[in-house]
Amino acid sequence: MEEKKRPLLEIRDLSVSFSMYSHGLEQRDLQVISDLHLKVFPGEIVAVAGSSGSGKSLLASAILGILPENAQVQGEMYYEGEKLDHDRQERLRGTEIALVPQSVAYLDPLMKVGRQADGHRKPRPIAKRKNLFRRLGLPDRTERLYPFQLSGGMARRVLVSTALITDAKLIIADEPTPGMSLKEALAALRMFREMADTGKAVILITHDIDLAFEFADRIAVFYAGTTVETAPASDFKAGPDALRHPYSKALWSALPQNGFHLIEGVQPYAGNLPKGCLFAPRCPYCTEKCKETLPPVREVRGGEVRCWREA
Repeated sequence: MEEKKRPLLEIRDLSVSFSMYSHGLEQRDLQVISDLHLKVFPGEIVAVAGSSGSGKSLLASAILGILPENAQVQGEMYYEGEKLDHDRQERLRGTEIALVPQSVAYLDPLMKVGRQADGHRKPRPIAKRKNLFRRLGLPDRTERLYPFQLSGGMARRVLVSTALITDAKLIIADEPTPGMSLKEALAALRMFREMADTGKAVILITHDIDLAFEFADRIAVFYAGTTVETAPASDFKAGPDALRHPYSKALWSALPQNGFHLIEGVQPYAGNLPKGCLFAPRCPYCTEKCKETLPPVREVRGGEVRCWREA
């Protein structure tokens, strides 16, 4: 992918915590995202990969400004070079920044899905929506159905259409393919690819890493609420020697086609994060420095990595 001068979205040192009651009226802050970095350029798909609980979906909510009231957000987010504060998030949400939500519960149970996909646009983009439904493999009658009449895969494809029908410059797709057949998932991802090829930017949050390799330009690997590596998708196809972070290498080796090799231990969760590098307790290359100090994000071999070993 040709390097762009300025990212459409840039996130620096993003941290998200929640005020929680622990014992009686005693409150504490539970940090779930820490020092997260991400850049997304026009014309590319950045796939966000990582195990459950690594902060992928929370990132989407933080960008859109739809976190619950007990959330505290620190760090900086920039959209088209200007700070993305709360007022700007409200203005851009649903227009320039669109979300494909993970849960089908986002569909209004009392409204037919054709009307929901059209949104509040006037005149209604009926022809565009019919074409999207057709390309996503949804029969013509789908527009007349209510959400409870849809299968899980159909509901997810309707959610995909609600973002693709917009003129948004940035699309955040949060696990858009579960419940779809392989054919349906490929059709949806091809449409995201087409949108990126017209100059839009796509953040693809996914567990379907194999599919992400085929459609994404870069892969951002999350672990325990932070970014440990961002690399060209071609590096993941090339194998572990092309990757930079030990967790990225472990993630590659854990794929079924690569032997399904698992490493010992579990990902630490909010409230029980180790000091220093968050992957240190499971890392075969861990040193005392790793245990004490969180490494900064560094540019290494055409990608970015948070690892003292690559310093």
